[in-house]
Amino acid sequence: MFRKKLSGSDLLLIAANLFPVFGVWFLGWNATEAFIVYALETLIVGILTVVKLLIATFARGKDDWYANGSSSRQSGLFFIFFFVLHFGIFAAVQTTIFSQAAGITPANSGAMHFFFKWYTYINNEIGYMLSAFIVSYIARSFIPFILNGDYKRMSMMVIMFQPYGRIFIQQFTVILGSMFLSLGIDKAFILIFALIKTAFELFIDYDSLLRKAEENIKKKSFKE
Repeated sequence: MFRKKLSGSDLLLIAANLFPVFGVWFLGWNATEAFIVYALETLIVGILTVVKLLIATFARGKDDWYANGSSSRQSGLFFIFFFVLHFGIFAAVQTTIFSQAAGITPANSGAMHFFFKWYTYINNEIGYMLSAFIVSYIARSFIPFILNGDYKRMSMMVIMFQPYGRIFIQQFTVILGSMFLSLGIDKAFILIFALIKTAFELFIDYDSLLRKAEENIKKKSFKE
């Protein structure tokens, strides 16, 4: 469950998470913009997960789907559809709560304005911070996924659920952070948030937890 060693690419993760903190503390960037980046990270990771599922679909076509104690062979397109629907709802709820609590949604624009118009919030500072996260994710997850041949053998269910463990932590802290923004306690909380988020991402082996969960589901399916 816990990782004991850090890889070279983990330095990119640390840099990406602390870059917004540095900008807020020393470059005069707006703390609200930093939290917008953390919220947008959810959407970016979701998009890149869809790309990984597409690659696995082109390579294998179908994979095992486990549900209600049984398994079936499903097209990779089914996994993509399920992920887009399920993760999309998840991201919509998170970003809506964040944007409403932080007070960044324009008046009379609708509760889900941020989710559907996220690209309109990107300025130079947000673009820099978001680029750092994208580079970090590609280096730590996407490139190894290709070079190690994971797209040929990694379960599509594991690929599909990879973002959730990290995003659960992020969801809680981003929403909590939006409340601190409304209270004006932003600089201190963004540092605490970044350190907690980085620690969870560095030292908890989410992929290992997912593989163990999948093995338990398989055993249950075979028994029944």
